[in-house]
Amino acid sequence: MLGEGADDHWYYQSKARMITHHFHQRPSSILDVGAGLGWFSRWLLENDRGDGATCVDPGYETESEEKLPNGRTVRYVRETGESDADLVLLMDVLEHVDDDVALLSTYWDLAPPGATFIITVPAFEFLWSAHDDYLEHRRRYTVRSLERTIRAAGATPERLHYYFGAIFPLAAAVRLLKRGRTSETSDMRPAGPVANGLLKGICGAETAVMKLNRLGGLSVVAVLRKPA
Repeated sequence: MLGEGADDHWYYQSKARMITHHFHQRPSSILDVGAGLGWFSRWLLENDRGDGATCVDPGYETESEEKLPNGRTVRYVRETGESDADLVLLMDVLEHVDDDVALLSTYWDLAPPGATFIITVPAFEFLWSAHDDYLEHRRRYTVRSLERTIRAAGATPERLHYYFGAIFPLAAAVRLLKRGRTSETSDMRPAGPVANGLLKGICGAETAVMKLNRLGGLSVVAVLRKPA
């Protein structure tokens, strides 16, 4: 796994910057569901894309707070029964739970009017590999199957598209060639400086057209806005 190497890794940097292309305005309070280490919330706060964040994950042993160098605060809690967040993140979370509709419905009902939701999930069941087994995924999605989940949760998607489409053909070929193999690690590994910079550049350029991409990519992205 990447550990501290995630901070400059092309995948995390590209996905974080992708998030910011879906803001109508700068968020103030962030609720990060299934946040793990809280990397995306920390990145947003460190780049002045929010004033504070609450990361929710039942895997935390204890609840805690982290003060970032710029004075922003991240709270880490096992659960929450209320939220005033104007940005709710579910970054690669829904694929981990048996009932994705119930999880999304819970936080949709919890969010205040006007809140923006940004959801990412892995794309296409035919790309299933040992990577998914290792991460204990339940499913992969298409834009249509994610839309069905969203509507079943009582919400309406404002935007649905694929991301990492530029590298999709090569990544899909590698996944298919490795089909049937077992692995005790994730596919997410450090990249050399040249490859890392090249991939960041390719994915960065893709953000200009990603909202039109309903053909293919490694991730499905959804944006929802709760009626004010």
